[in-house]
Amino acid sequence: MTFASIADSAAEKAAPAASTRVERRTRLFAAITRSAPYLGILGLGWTVPLMRIGAGEETRPQLRELWQQLVVPLMGIAVFLAAWAWLAPQVETSLGTIPGPAQVLHEAGNLWDDHVAERQKADDFFERQEARNDKLVAAGHADRVKWRDYTGKPTYLDQIVTSLKTVALGFIIATIVAVPLGIACGLSRTVNGAVNPLVQVFRPVSPLAWLPIVTMIVSALYADASDALPKSLVISAITVTLCSLWPTLINTALGVASVDKDLMNVARVLRLPAWKTITKLVLPSALPLIFTGLRLSLGVGWMVLIAAEMLAQNPGLGKFVWDEFQNGSSASLARIIVAVITIGLIGFLLDRVMQALQTAFSFQANR
Repeated sequence: MTFASIADSAAEKAAPAASTRVERRTRLFAAITRSAPYLGILGLGWTVPLMRIGAGEETRPQLRELWQQLVVPLMGIAVFLAAWAWLAPQVETSLGTIPGPAQVLHEAGNLWDDHVAERQKADDFFERQEARNDKLVAAGHADRVKWRDYTGKPTYLDQIVTSLKTVALGFIIATIVAVPLGIACGLSRTVNGAVNPLVQVFRPVSPLAWLPIVTMIVSALYADASDALPKSLVISAITVTLCSLWPTLINTALGVASVDKDLMNVARVLRLPAWKTITKLVLPSALPLIFTGLRLSLGVGWMVLIAAEMLAQNPGLGKFVWDEFQNGSSASLARIIVAVITIGLIGFLLDRVMQALQTAFSFQANR
């Protein structure tokens, strides 16, 4: 066998292996590209350049992307914290100097410790109650057994949960009302002409104006409040609904009105039922704008809820802020800042959730 034939044979064996490596790298690059939008939504977009470098892409462009995705935001946060720590002690208020990042972090830890201690008190209460009832049953006095709920003060985490439940209820009601009404407005000029003046009048109304009206109406109609839906929660949720439904309604109507006329003509030619036209043609085409409206509505609802809880003294983060302001202790200002940061972070996470749903449904529609 000649040297040339040996080389040709080796090349023939190496070709499939090289082709397999190229296919593997291509699949890896495709997987990274598909995951990039979801990682961006989760705040992990900076991992994409690292994965691309690991997959063998050119290093310099990925390092530039990593700089923009990770280093620049961290620098912005560091500058903000440094400015806060330097300027805060120089501002004197009626509650003392403005607390810096270290003091705020310390108070956040105290709030967590308070939550753990309160949960331990609740566990001890239920254990004592169960032991007492067991003794009564053993003594033949089962008719004297009583079960009571723990009535300790709500902790900071409890108030966060209450606010989330309230905004979820208000947002769901707003969506149920706004999306069908927006579809009707987008499909019918008559309906749009009738609804549009009401939207323009009521959309700018502040939640502080709605709250007294909602309070009186709910108090009159919801006299027998249930434990699952306390009157205070219903009042706050309806206030959120009245202030947050408008972005969804407007964007839904705009999205439906922007559906390609050719698609609507095809539906008429095929004599599709109205329900099938809406579900198969209108909604998939209008979905991006509908989700934009939902994201805006959720953000508005979260801001409105905090103001409503502060004014009406309903349980939640808004009431926590107002109570700390009225308390006037040395730790109150730091706790208020903890609440402000919490409100911002929760609002950011809610928006991320809606964006993730929008991305998932958009990808599903495009497949």
